[in-house]
Amino acid sequence: MIHQPSVASNTAEQAIATRIEAARPTLTPIHRRMGDYVLANLFRAATMRIDELASVVGASVATANRFARALGFDGYPQFREALVRGFEATLAPVERLRSAQESLAAGDDVVDASLEQAANNLHLTRTAIDNAAAEAAVEAILAARRVFVLGAGTSAFLAGLMEHGLMAYHDNVQSLAFIGGPSHAARRLFNCDKGDLVIGIAFPRYVDDTIELARRAATRGARVLALTDGPRSPLAQFADLSLYVRSERRLAANADAAVLAVIEALCDAVAYRAKRSVKAAAEVTEFVLPWLTDPLTVSTGVAGVAARELVRTGHAVGRRKTGAAVETTVASAVAKSRTIQAKPKHKR
Repeated sequence: MIHQPSVASNTAEQAIATRIEAARPTLTPIHRRMGDYVLANLFRAATMRIDELASVVGASVATANRFARALGFDGYPQFREALVRGFEATLAPVERLRSAQESLAAGDDVVDASLEQAANNLHLTRTAIDNAAAEAAVEAILAARRVFVLGAGTSAFLAGLMEHGLMAYHDNVQSLAFIGGPSHAARRLFNCDKGDLVIGIAFPRYVDDTIELARRAATRGARVLALTDGPRSPLAQFADLSLYVRSERRLAANADAAVLAVIEALCDAVAYRAKRSVKAAAEVTEFVLPWLTDPLTVSTGVAGVAARELVRTGHAVGRRKTGAAVETTVASAVAKSRTIQAKPKHKR
C-alpha cells in the first residue's frame, strides 16, 4: 500500500462527498450518474481530464462542466483540483507524464534529458551527503550483528543489490524484500535488538510496508539507517541515521541511479574497512568462477570449456583459497587445452 497522509486524503474525499450529496436532489440523472462514479472511483476520477470523465459515464464535455458547476465549482479545473487535493504526491508522476506528452515536441530528446537529470541527481546527492553521516552509516553496518535491508516497489530491487554488495564483507546480511511478503519479513525482524541494523530504502511514493516494518524493528531496539529523499520522509522521522538522496524523475515517480550510486559507495566503504575483505573477495570469486565467462576463454573455444571444467571439478594444479591460485589454475588449464589443439592430427 502506498503511504499517504491519511488526514489530507480523507478530508478531500469527505469534501467532495459532502458537495455531491448536498447537490443530489437538484442533479439531473446524468449528473447523478457522474457523481456516483466519482464517489466510487475517487482516485481514478482525480487522474481524468474532463473528456475522459465525460466519456466513461456516457456524457458530453459540456455536461461534465455543468456537473462541476452544480457542485459549486467555477468549472471542471477547480473540481479536479479539489479531487487531487490529498493525493498530490501519489499523482505527481501521472501529472508530469501527462504534461510532458502534451508539451514535448516530437524532436525533443527524452533519452538525453533523462540522462542529464540522473547526472544532476547524482551531483546534488554527492554535494549534500555529509561525510560524518556517511562514515556513521559505514560504522553502523560494520558493527551490526545482523543487517536487514528493507525496500518495496523498485526499492526492493535496490535492497537486493545492497545485500549482494555487502554479503561478501559481512557475515549476516539479509534482504527482506522478496521472501514471503511483509508478514514473513516481520517474522524475521521479530527478535531483532540493539545489536542489529535495519536499512530502510524508501522514496516517494512511500510504501507502508517498509515504513511499518522499520518502525517495528526500531521499537525492538534495532538501529535504523534510512536511505530516503529528505527529512520529511516518514522513514526519516524515526531513523537513527539518514542519508538523503535526490531521486527526481521527470516522467516517473523516482529515479534510482543516484540511490544505487550511494548504495555502491557504502558497499565500497565497507569492503575497504572490513578486516578480511581481500580474502573474502578472493574466496567469493573462486567459488563463483565456474559460472563466470571470460572473453579470453570464450575466444579459445575448446580451451575455454576445458578451463571451466577443470576449475569446476577441482583438478589441474589443485584448488587454493586465494585469487592467485585460482588464476594459476585457469591459466594452466587454458595452456594445456591450447597444447592439445595445436597437436597435429595423425593420419591413419
